[in-house]
Amino acid sequence: MTKVDILILGAGPAGMSAAIEARRHGASVLLLDENAAPGGQVHRAAKPDAVGPGAAQSREGAALMAALRASGAGLHSGAVLWAIEPGPRAFVLQDHAVHEVDAGRVILASGATERALPIPGWTLPGVMGVGAAQILLKSADLRPRGRVWIAGQGPLIWLYAAQALARGGEIAGIVDMSRITPHALLRLPRALTAPGYLLRGLAWMRAVRQRVPVFRTRDVAAEGDGSLERVRIAGQSQAADTLLLHDGVVPNTQVTRAIQGCEHRWNAAQRAWEPVLDDWGNTSIPGILVAGDGGGIGGAAAASLSGRIAALEAVRALGHLGAAQRDALAAPLMRRRRAELAPRGFLDALFVPLPMPVDEVTLCRCEEVTAGSVRAAAGLGCLGTNQLKAFTRAGMGLCQGRICGPLLHATLAEARGVPGGDVDPLRTRFPTKPLSLGELATLAPSASAASASGKG
Repeated sequence: MTKVDILILGAGPAGMSAAIEARRHGASVLLLDENAAPGGQVHRAAKPDAVGPGAAQSREGAALMAALRASGAGLHSGAVLWAIEPGPRAFVLQDHAVHEVDAGRVILASGATERALPIPGWTLPGVMGVGAAQILLKSADLRPRGRVWIAGQGPLIWLYAAQALARGGEIAGIVDMSRITPHALLRLPRALTAPGYLLRGLAWMRAVRQRVPVFRTRDVAAEGDGSLERVRIAGQSQAADTLLLHDGVVPNTQVTRAIQGCEHRWNAAQRAWEPVLDDWGNTSIPGILVAGDGGGIGGAAAASLSGRIAALEAVRALGHLGAAQRDALAAPLMRRRRAELAPRGFLDALFVPLPMPVDEVTLCRCEEVTAGSVRAAAGLGCLGTNQLKAFTRAGMGLCQGRICGPLLHATLAEARGVPGGDVDPLRTRFPTKPLSLGELATLAPSASAASASGKG
C-alpha cells in the first residue's frame, strides 16, 4: 500500500497545477493519469516552440509540464483510478495490477467529456467526434484528408479546423448549428470584461472562413450504405469521407457520482450535472476535492487556477499551511479565476445543447436504444435515467453511460416536459472502469498466500 499526502486524479491543467502548488508547500503528491503522458486534452503534446492556432496555449502547457517535472511530484501515467473508499483510500489499476493508495486528501481533476451529437446516421463508420479528431491531430499528427465535414457548435470546432488547416489538413465544409439569441446577447457585456477568449475564437473563425465554406442550418444527416458516403445539409447531399460532430463538453462526473453521498446539482445553464463544491473545491465528502472542468465547465485557464486553489486548501487541511496563509495566497488566484469565468455566461447561452433528434435516431449505441424508445418509456411512466435501464437497457453497455448518459437524460426530460434537474442522472458504481478478475486478484496477494497456507 502506498501512502501519500495528496492523491490527484488527472494530469490536465487542473491536476498539474494542483500537484505543483502542493509540492511548493511541502506535501507529498502522487499524480495519476490514464494517458501515456501528462497534459490532458488541452495540453496534449504541448510544445514550448509551438506556432499557429492555439500556440499560446500549447506553450503554456509545455511550461506547466516542465514545472511539474521539476516539482518532485510522483507521476504515474497509464494508471486508472477505479474506486475510492472512505479514508480516503483509492484503488488504482496499472500494468495489469491493482494498487491501494491511502491519501490525506484526494483531488479529482477528471476534466470534461465531449457531448455526443446524435444526428441521423451518426453511428455510420466515418462519423466521429471533433474531440477524437483533435487527439489524433495532436498526438499522431493525423491530419484530415479527403472530403471532411464538420458539423455542430462551440469553440472547439473552430479551433480544430484552424489547427488542422494550419498543418495542411483538408476540410470540405463546416455546418454551424449555433444560433445567436437575445438571451446570449444580454450576457455579452460581462463577457467583454475579459475579451481575450472571445478574440481568440473570432480569430479562429476568421482564419477558417477564408478557406472553408460555412453553412448555417440544423438540418444535417449522415448517409451511406454501410459507411459514410454523403452528408445531407438542408436537403442537399454533399459527398463525404469523414464527418466530425461536436456539441460542446460536459463535466466528467463518472467518479464523483460513484462516491456514495457525494452531492451533485443540475447546472441549468450548461445543461449538465456537476458535484456540489465550495469555493475551495471541497465536495460533500470529507477529504475529497474537485478541481477544473470536472466541477463545472470553465476552460483551461480557470481549471489551472482552481487546481492551485484546491491544492492550497488540501495542504491547509493537512497542516502545511495556516488558514490565514492559505487565504492570502488564494485571494489573487480567486480574483483571476472570476475574471476567466466572465465569458462563461455568454458562451453557455450561445451554445445551448442542441435539441434531441427524431425517434428513429439511436441514442445508446451499445444497446441500440433509439430516441423513440426513450420517449415511449416516458409515456409508460419512466421517471428517471436509472429506471430507464429497466425499460430499455439504455446506459448498460460497455461505455457505462459515459457517451449516452447526457442524451438519455435530455430526451427523458424533454419527453416528460420537466426541467433537467427533475430527472435523476445515471448512477455509477465502482469499478468505474472495467478490470478483469485476474487484475482484481492482485489486490491482496498476502491474503491469498495466508489462505493457501491454512492461516486464513
